[in-house]
This record gives sequence, C-alpha cells and structure tokens, in this order.
Amino acid sequence: MYEDVNFWLDDSLVVISGCTGNMDSSTTGGYQAKGTTVNITSGNMAYPAYLAAPSEEGKKPAVVLVHSNQGLEPVYRNLTDRLASEGYVVLSPQWQTFEQRPGDETIERLLRDSVAYLRTRPDVNGNIGLTGFCAGGRYTMLFLPQIDDFKSGVAFYGFPYSGGFANQSMPVDMIEQLNVPLLMIHGTHDRSSPIADIYRYATELNASGKYFELKVYQGQPHRFMTENGELSQSFAARDAYREMATFFDRTLRE
Repeated sequence: MYEDVNFWLDDSLVVISGCTGNMDSSTTGGYQAKGTTVNITSGNMAYPAYLAAPSEEGKKPAVVLVHSNQGLEPVYRNLTDRLASEGYVVLSPQWQTFEQRPGDETIERLLRDSVAYLRTRPDVNGNIGLTGFCAGGRYTMLFLPQIDDFKSGVAFYGFPYSGGFANQSMPVDMIEQLNVPLLMIHGTHDRSSPIADIYRYATELNASGKYFELKVYQGQPHRFMTENGELSQSFAARDAYREMATFFDRTLRE
C-alpha cells in the first residue's frame, strides 16, 4: 500500500510518502527524443553537455539538469532522455570537466551560459527550469533565486546550509531573492543532508512567504535516485521522477 500524508505551511505544500509493495507508474511521455553531445562555452572553456530534445516540431519548455559530484553518470543521461520524452529540451552540462570542485562562481557562469545556449535554439519557448541532484541540488537551491531566467526548480537531496566546496554562500542566505516555485525532494534517512535541515529550511522559506513544495520519502537515503550509477527502479525513484515531471508541467507550460 502507498500513502501520502499532506500538510500545509501557509501556502506551501509538504507531502510525506511511505510505501509497502510495488506500484506501476509510467516513466516516459509521448514524444520521441534524441540525445547528442554539445559544447557550452563558459569562461573561455568548452564544457561538453548532454542534450536531449523531442524530435517533433514546435517550441517547448527547457530544463537544465545539474548532475551530482559523481559526474554525469548514466542515471543523469537517462533522466535527461526521459524528461525529453515528456516534451522538454533538456541540457545536462558536465560541470566537473575542468575542476572536480569548482567554485560557485564557475557554476553560476556555466548555468547562465547554458541558459544562453538554450535561448538560441528555435525549439525552446523561453520557459526554462532548473533541477539538480546532491551537489546539483545545492546549486539548484543556491542559483534558482539568483538567475532570473529560471521559472522554477527541483532540488533533489540538496544542502541548504552548505557553503559548497569552497565554503562560500549558503542557499539559505538567498531565500529573500527566491521569486519562483521550488520543489524539494528528500529522504528521511539521508545522512549526508539530514532531513532536519530540510525541515528547518522549509520553515525559513515559509516564514519569508516563498512558495515551495516538499516531497519526503520515508526511509530513503541520500542519492536514492541512483543504484550503481544507473537510474534506480525503486518505487521511490520512479515516484520522485514523476513528481519532478509533473511539477515542471505545472510551472513551465503556459
């Protein structure tokens, strides 16, 4: 049996999920998607990025996907392909190409240049979302408030109170700048980023009147979307993917 427990913090939704047994759910949409590698020029350097886009004509929303500090593993290419099959142009830049632990200013520049690249494409309608995992979740929390081009964001097991590799700004410091919807997806058994920090961050978002949604999976650890570098087939991973896709459908499609 699967059960969601919903509660509201003023205008922001929090959902806690628990499950026993299995539930089938669709993980692909109705578009035919094609993947390729492109280069994003940023800081006078060319970063390879995996791009997947629907083959159908017409303008579509786009998403920048930021992988974890484990690199662009197959799981992130798979997620890129699946989101493209939902009707999105999805770009996944390899942000560790030149440094394993780049400073936040390098990532910010790369994200801005990734957006600039997407805006040059005739198949992108201008509505662009941001999602990230682990370190990429932190980057989503950190830069969604700072880069106005993003219309919404999904942070998977991020770090709201971390200064990153170089002990720089914490995402919590950017709350007042957040003006677009944020979905956070987290597990209660996350040892790297304790769920208590996420609840604390949600409380601060709520106190500032910022719209967010929080989906919590009871018993799930850090990086629960991944299994040996591949996309996990667990219930939680499949359900979390659908939560992300649905959230982007609600916030990027007009």
